[in-house]
Amino acid sequence: MEKYVKFASQSFTFPTVCVKIREVLDDARSDMHDVGQLIAIDPSLTAKILRLANSALFRFPSQIDSITKAVNVIGGEALYNLVIAETANSAFSHFNSEHINLANHWQVSVYNGMLAKYLARHTGLRGDERFFALGILAHFGELVVAKKDPGRYLKYCADDSSLLPWEKQQTHFGFTFAACSGEIMERWQLPLPLYYPVKNVHISNKQAEDVDIGLLAASMRVTIRQNLHADYGEIELVTPEIANKLVVQGETLGNAIAFADQETFKVSALIL
Repeated sequence: MEKYVKFASQSFTFPTVCVKIREVLDDARSDMHDVGQLIAIDPSLTAKILRLANSALFRFPSQIDSITKAVNVIGGEALYNLVIAETANSAFSHFNSEHINLANHWQVSVYNGMLAKYLARHTGLRGDERFFALGILAHFGELVVAKKDPGRYLKYCADDSSLLPWEKQQTHFGFTFAACSGEIMERWQLPLPLYYPVKNVHISNKQAEDVDIGLLAASMRVTIRQNLHADYGEIELVTPEIANKLVVQGETLGNAIAFADQETFKVSALIL
């Protein structure tokens, strides 16, 4: 896996604004006004963040028309995660491969992010907005592998066995694409609550021990069922390992799917 992680981390670096926002959030002497100032320097980023703040992601009753208001209403950590999600689009484009439909891949990734955020919010997990970012970035590693090693990637794609995608990935590469994503995120020095669930999402005992990992695992299972229904329509959505820590009602899961089905296209377009 190391060659793919090295390839990605050396080919693409997160913008300075991401690093600076993280530094401000981790500095007890700073305040939310400092976060707003960093974002406001970039008009394009400001516009995208405001569009996301006013989208179905948050469903605020009144319009958020300035970064200052966004900071006050949403909070610095949520804004940081929106910046990470916005930057993910640039990373995806940077590793565009002729063997992957990038528009479709982005759509599926945002679907996973929307679903994970909804589930996190409605199961009472703290910092639910980070699940939007990590849900998207969990799919990043596939682009890196396809770009770096197209021959092996095509052999993986041609595998018509009944294994789940991450089981096929383990067979063909010795790791999963999500694990690769998590390693890259760690190399980028993103916070542990972002990269750790992605890195370990397909490890059964980790799903049973960590509710964040279990939630992301459930979200990824729902995502492939909804987007690759012909192949994975019968997949078990909440395995016993996932259910060990994650308590999610059938109605909540159904509402999460309805939300992601309805809103993903609109939200994914806002980040482009």
